[in-house]
Amino acid sequence: MSETTKAVSEDNGSEETVETPDQLDYAEQHETAELSEQQAEESSGGSVVRDDSAQDGDEEPESDEGAEDEGDIAADYLEELLDIVDLDGDIDIEVRGDRTFISVVAEGSSDELDDLVGARGEVLDALQELTRLAVLTATGTRTRLVLDVAGHREQRQQQLKELADDALARVREHGEKVHLEPMSAYERKIVHDFIAEDGLISESEGEGKRRHIVVSAS
Repeated sequence: MSETTKAVSEDNGSEETVETPDQLDYAEQHETAELSEQQAEESSGGSVVRDDSAQDGDEEPESDEGAEDEGDIAADYLEELLDIVDLDGDIDIEVRGDRTFISVVAEGSSDELDDLVGARGEVLDALQELTRLAVLTATGTRTRLVLDVAGHREQRQQQLKELADDALARVREHGEKVHLEPMSAYERKIVHDFIAEDGLISESEGEGKRRHIVVSAS
């Protein structure tokens, strides 16, 4: 059995939605979104280059009610999935500004949810895409919801902070560019923000699964 709880935070933010033609399949939409993401990355006057989510685009602002609806749809999909794989977990829904965050929390030991995360979070990323697809199928609009399982993304954010700090130290010590490991658009956005806070420059290079961040002093 799974249990769903909801929390809505009052942040200012904007998200835009695009009507999806029935004949356009999800694979084509995902490819188009990734292309838009890469085109959106640009450096201006030495400013930090930042990645939007792979689902970002020119979209209309979404109301809190719409975000709650997509949260409910995602929660229903995940509850059914947990029942199918015979796993127990509570589902929390939180709306932060323009984005819905869904968390699957173990009722007992978090180890039982490890299979939904994967060794490097690859299963979690795939599950997030499936959940987004469930929302797309139900509403006809793309979603930028973020799915977490057993606190993996929170732990990963700390790892990303350590990666960013190490890269900053190496750039300051040697004055040379530092290339980080490939990561998702969501994780790159987090690292870009860490680098920006410290006043250095970051930009994304590469294509597809090889896309990664390069940190430099200028």
